[in-house]
Amino acid sequence: MYKTLYQNNIKTQLHTSYLLLLATLIFFKTIFFFFRNNLAMFVKVVFGSSKSHILVELIKSECIYLEVKRKFSKKCSDMTGKYKVVMVRHGESEWNLKNQFTGWYDSKLSETGKKESIACGEAIKKSGLKFDVAHTSVLLRAHETLCPILDIIQQKDIPIFQTWRLNERHYGGLTGLNKAETAAKYGEEQVQIWRRSYDTPPPPMEPNHPFYDCIVNDPRYADGPKKEEFPMFESLKLTIQRTLPYWNDVIIPHLKEGKRVLIVAHGNSLRGIVKHLDNMSEEAIMVLNLPTGIPFVYELDENFKPVVSMKFLGDEETVKKAMEAVAAQGKAK
Repeated sequence: MYKTLYQNNIKTQLHTSYLLLLATLIFFKTIFFFFRNNLAMFVKVVFGSSKSHILVELIKSECIYLEVKRKFSKKCSDMTGKYKVVMVRHGESEWNLKNQFTGWYDSKLSETGKKESIACGEAIKKSGLKFDVAHTSVLLRAHETLCPILDIIQQKDIPIFQTWRLNERHYGGLTGLNKAETAAKYGEEQVQIWRRSYDTPPPPMEPNHPFYDCIVNDPRYADGPKKEEFPMFESLKLTIQRTLPYWNDVIIPHLKEGKRVLIVAHGNSLRGIVKHLDNMSEEAIMVLNLPTGIPFVYELDENFKPVVSMKFLGDEETVKKAMEAVAAQGKAK
């Protein structure tokens, strides 16, 4: 009986000590933050030197917990950005299907691409997103992707801005060539450099190129680019240089006006915007593959910096497989 009473007494004392310590920590926790860089001195002054190292560790744990909690709470409160932009890479084109370098050639959507556009519209509708304005390139495959989206979300009457600055990267002399056959001829490494390097352009499109005339003399370019500025090839770096002025001079002002923005464009023009927003390195952007027909969302703060980056409106496995399919296009078969 005495043994049992003794054990219960010890338990009571330990429980009381624990509660006392916990109450002390709670009482002093605001002060602890001011002394967290010199905890040992603080503990010795308040509690004495006896077993001060134990209290120091307890205080450190409490400080770490509170700091993490503060940062997590701030992150959660910041998760909704002031501005929202939805971007879509056009659905699969006929030349995507044939695995050809497309660039500024005006290829139509394939049957799969048309289905992707519809699925994209359904995903946007399901998310409840609405728009005040849409931006796209002058190329047909982007327009054929945008129209079903606006039809499905019942917003066909919003203003649509078309610009060559959102066009796909100009693939120069590679335009029309099969990517796998080109890889077999020049090597996968060289084709990967042409497709995914940051500042190495493909060979230029010469006047005797079979698609030179239909691209250079397309009436849609009557207002720009000027003849002397018309690209005969583009690296990703050059693509970004003509895309970002449109982002800064047209899209940003629309966001500042409170407009909800939809952008339907191309793999490389969108990669340029993504690189800019996420401050990605040249190495990182080289391996980013944007899937066709799957919308993704950016939420931006008051300085147009992302608080939410590239949030795809689709299940993770589908997005992953679509990205892998894009990455495999430049491999020899």
